[in-house]
Amino acid sequence: MPSTFNKEQVVALTEKLEKARAIYFTDYLGLDVSSITELRKIFFEEDIEFHVAKNTLIKLAAENNKIKGLEDFLSGPTALAISYDEPTKPAKVIKKFAKEHDKPEVKGILFEGEVLQNDSFDSIASLPSREELLSHFVGTIQSPLSGVVRILNASMSNMVYLLTNLKDLKNN
Repeated sequence: MPSTFNKEQVVALTEKLEKARAIYFTDYLGLDVSSITELRKIFFEEDIEFHVAKNTLIKLAAENNKIKGLEDFLSGPTALAISYDEPTKPAKVIKKFAKEHDKPEVKGILFEGEVLQNDSFDSIASLPSREELLSHFVGTIQSPLSGVVRILNASMSNMVYLLTNLKDLKNN
């Protein structure tokens, strides 16, 4: 008979799996307490949830959301890095942190409803964020528009210069 705590955990995990844009299943074993505390702090600052959960409870929550394919990731200790807004943000944090500590190791990813293997991690971590994409888009749109403005301004100043010269010629 499952405990009340486990039932509550399954309900909470079910909600998280449903709402999340990306969940990174990680193996944190090998990190000492200070490193895990540092990682949790970075995740908190980036508005990413980081939870250690029992694999059986994650499986039940996945079944509740009709998500298949997570079984491969759910062996050994599992921590979840969950993002509700920017799906690439946890990957960037994990990649940067792992450069210094060699952990956590990504076992698998639930990205925008798609189950991805850990070999997709590097490509996701190198994707630009939404803000970077938007700034690039605005720059791309702005470039031709500023050129048009320059041409129109140049044409007007040329026209004023021409009219001034015509006026001077008629006055002489």
